Amino acid sequence: MTQALQTLRDKPSARWTALILLAMAMFFSYIFMDILSPLKDILETQRHWDSTAFGTYAGSETFLNVFIFFLIIAGIILDKMGVRFTALLSGVVMVAGATINWYAVTDAFMGSSLEAWFTANLNYIPLLDELGVSPFYQGMPASAKFASVGFMIFGCGVEMAGITVSRGIVKWFKGKEMALAMGSEMALARLGVATCMIFSPVIARMSTPPDVSRSVAFGVILLLIALIMFVAYFFMDRKLDAETGEAEEAEEPFHIKDLGRILSDGGFWLVALLCVLYYSAIFPFQKYAVNMLQCNITFNPPAEGSFWASSTVAYVQYVVMLIIAITAFTSNFSRGVMKSILLVASIASLLVFCYMAYCRQSAESIFAVFPLLAVGITPILGKYVDNKGKAASMLMLGSILLIICHLTFAFVLPLFKGSPVGGVVLAFATILVLGSSFSLVPASLWPSVPKLVDSKVIGSAYALIFWIQNIGLWLFPLLIGKVLKASNPEVEQALASGQLTPTEAAVSYNYTNALLMLAMLGVAALVLGILLKAVDKKHHLGLEEPNIKPQ
Repeated sequence: MTQALQTLRDKPSARWTALILLAMAMFFSYIFMDILSPLKDILETQRHWDSTAFGTYAGSETFLNVFIFFLIIAGIILDKMGVRFTALLSGVVMVAGATINWYAVTDAFMGSSLEAWFTANLNYIPLLDELGVSPFYQGMPASAKFASVGFMIFGCGVEMAGITVSRGIVKWFKGKEMALAMGSEMALARLGVATCMIFSPVIARMSTPPDVSRSVAFGVILLLIALIMFVAYFFMDRKLDAETGEAEEAEEPFHIKDLGRILSDGGFWLVALLCVLYYSAIFPFQKYAVNMLQCNITFNPPAEGSFWASSTVAYVQYVVMLIIAITAFTSNFSRGVMKSILLVASIASLLVFCYMAYCRQSAESIFAVFPLLAVGITPILGKYVDNKGKAASMLMLGSILLIICHLTFAFVLPLFKGSPVGGVVLAFATILVLGSSFSLVPASLWPSVPKLVDSKVIGSAYALIFWIQNIGLWLFPLLIGKVLKASNPEVEQALASGQLTPTEAAVSYNYTNALLMLAMLGVAALVLGILLKAVDKKHHLGLEEPNIKPQ
């Protein structure tokens, strides 16, 4: 018999190297995505970004994806030019946008002619202002405007990178460990959020006074490394094609004619609206979560010169975080005694992590636990849906947990303000539950789409869902900022009268109304989940059935 041709794809070391290159690039991009999230108080104090300015900046990431349909354009580029070219292009676009973002928050920008131009211009944009969707507004700080321009460009690159990495994983792992590869890439990307929360404030506070541009520069350097990883992947992927002699695999490209078939499908709309509601209650919240904790928990900074006040503790805590992630994730693929050992090590490390965050008296360090539980339970939930089903029920459970968490932040956490331990313990518990909710919905939502939509238009359906999702990710950071400003006029008045210093004002907001708005998104998602389960029962769509059918 003739031995089958062995290609790079058939070598575990090679295909997992390709995955590491792609996953690390996404990990670095996720770090930059939230690089300013834990620095809202410093931006307000030093750059005069009020909540509206910060919300406008946070929502700008998806502006071009929504309003010039760049997500669709990125899909067309990927279809026409392939994974290698699109990966490099996305890396270059991310670096370009991030560099603009960095310069906008530097001292060099302040007082420059560029700042004067942005102060005098872009205060009114015809048609966009009339429609209420302008990415800028009268009185918006020039640095926030220019940073928003950079974040828009970065947003185009990161979305392009996201779909490109998914296509690359499919290419290298088709017929192999694709589910494990996808889960591993998602888990690593989510750790980028925790990494950002731990290190961004530390880097900013390495100087006196704190300098947010240091953190952004750190993010730019990481994106340059991501670009290098895309270059390395380029050569690996080209070698694979040379060995196989095949063109790059293409998924079903997006066709305008598919829109009618998709948009007339009730099941599609239920899933798409569930997606936008749920993710709008999670990702925009991440931008404000650190400041919300600063406003609702009384922190007593550790003594100057102590271990807990040093930057060393951040590195130690990060190592502990990696131990949590590795042991929790690998426990899903272990058995017997080894599984028990890994779980015990993960839980013990999580307790150590929480203790260190408490001793640091750091809001950003506390919120860093958000993705940790998700890393451990995402494979469990995916395996459960594959083997047991209950996807629609899990969507409902995820929405219920989301509602409970936001209501807890809104009404219960403020009751513990002044408590040295109670508020921190409640915050940890709520954030961990929110992270588990974040795992429930993706594990059940995305595998459900092929059961609701004709397989011939599945690629187009996903493109539309991502576009609709981006509408929420643009709108709700902006709305949270506006609600915060409207709900806290006394903060602005106290600042103007000198009763509060800028530093005090930045951590004096009442987040109740903003959190209620996010909880209402969870209520709407729950209603849609109930409807989806009813539709599934009536039309036998198979949402509650396992993905893996018994032979």
